[in-house]
Amino acid sequence: MTALTLSTSSAAALRADAVVVGVAKGPKGPVAAPGAEAVDQAFDGKLAATLETLGATGAEGEVTKLPAPAGVKAAVVLAVGLGDAPAKGQGYTAEALRRAAGAAARALAGSKKAAFALPAAEVADTEAVAQGALLGAYTYNAYRGNGDKRNGNGVKEALAEVALVGGKPRDKAFKAAAARAIALAEEVNRTRDLVNMPSNDLFPKSFAALVQQAAKEHGLKVEVLDEKALAKGGYGGILGVGQGSANPPRLVKISYTNSKAKKHLALVGKGITYDSGGISLKPAGHNETMKCDMSGAAAVFASVVAAAKLGVETNVTGWLALAENMPSGTAIRPGDVLTMYSGKTVEVLNTDAEGRLVLADAITRASEENPDAIIDVATLTGAMVLALGHRYFGIMANDDDFRTAVHGIAEEAGEPSWPMPLPAELRKGMESPVADIANMGERMGGGLVAGLFLKEFVGDGIIWAHLDIAGPAFHEGAPFGYTPKGGTGTAVRTLVRIAEQAAEGTIL
Repeated sequence: MTALTLSTSSAAALRADAVVVGVAKGPKGPVAAPGAEAVDQAFDGKLAATLETLGATGAEGEVTKLPAPAGVKAAVVLAVGLGDAPAKGQGYTAEALRRAAGAAARALAGSKKAAFALPAAEVADTEAVAQGALLGAYTYNAYRGNGDKRNGNGVKEALAEVALVGGKPRDKAFKAAAARAIALAEEVNRTRDLVNMPSNDLFPKSFAALVQQAAKEHGLKVEVLDEKALAKGGYGGILGVGQGSANPPRLVKISYTNSKAKKHLALVGKGITYDSGGISLKPAGHNETMKCDMSGAAAVFASVVAAAKLGVETNVTGWLALAENMPSGTAIRPGDVLTMYSGKTVEVLNTDAEGRLVLADAITRASEENPDAIIDVATLTGAMVLALGHRYFGIMANDDDFRTAVHGIAEEAGEPSWPMPLPAELRKGMESPVADIANMGERMGGGLVAGLFLKEFVGDGIIWAHLDIAGPAFHEGAPFGYTPKGGTGTAVRTLVRIAEQAAEGTIL
């Protein structure tokens, strides 16, 4: 991953391929943001005027490159837009800094070193810039052959090093902020790698092996239930979804414990390593990105590792419900009835509503440990994408205060989300004439129906939230800010912050 350093040198004096400065939209044109003073001085105070001549406005994400003048040791000055200039006495939001740093890092892909002189006088600002730069520098080229750029099959390597100008390398708070940014970026990028990995290489068994490898590296406990153990334990949901594939399912438990912890957070992730829809086959045009249907499990896995790296004083247990949903002679059929781990029976009306089946078993199992809260994360429903679009995830919960708290934390972390209801009247649509419940209900409000289904499997008295990340987990459009094309790593930063706040006593 891209290296990160804190530097006390001025932006003009630091040797680098490029120096990054911020520019904002002012009432009369672009204005140089704090941090750009030394570079502006090298332009004889005319940096903003020069940028305006080149067409720059300071709009969010706008990138303008120009040759560095005498007095600046970097070869290139890169001005990145921060959006509207804040009111007097106010600073830029953390998300504005993250996105600007990410856009700059993407624009400098292939460079060896860049000096970031964005507004970062405060510790929180330094962390935001660091996080944005490290996330924006992400590239995925594991399947690009030899990277021969002459035939167009290669991609540029990531920006190799980021130097944060104005950082204080000897200050404990700044060092801790940089360390947190590095740990989070590493785990968000781990999630992205897993989501981007093709399903012929990432399937339940190989996914479980990667978890075991990371657990060994970071001193975490891991338990893997294979198909025989799942059958012996009665995990009818996970087994039912996985029975149509040549790659059998797994339930993986990865645990981080801290001797000072007073709270226990259980995270449950949907890990459908490929989703064809099963017998209820997805239509043409909807299969091509279904390797991403394990994004929830990847986020849970990475969040547990991040908690360990950061030494969070909350016990965090991750449950990864891993299966491949395929059509075959052994696949479950619409009309089949599954006996779940909880003992409840489920009539399967649609085999493409499989995520809730594997999650239900994992949620029941997580409930047995009586954690202070359970949060499940899943690319669960297309209905949530229709409701909230591609950048927001939905939050449902059995406790309104907890749902509100999770929403606030997600916004703080820079992950757009929206609280959603669980209307009791929608439960009637899941009544079955042959089983305790059906896996489908009313078509309208389908994302909420899925949430109500999962709620049925949460242990009595346990606070629970459901994050439906179907929209933002996989980005098919052009990159923006620190968000790349492909896997995004959505939910990791939110989950880690929830664990941190649990340790601080501000949630749970």
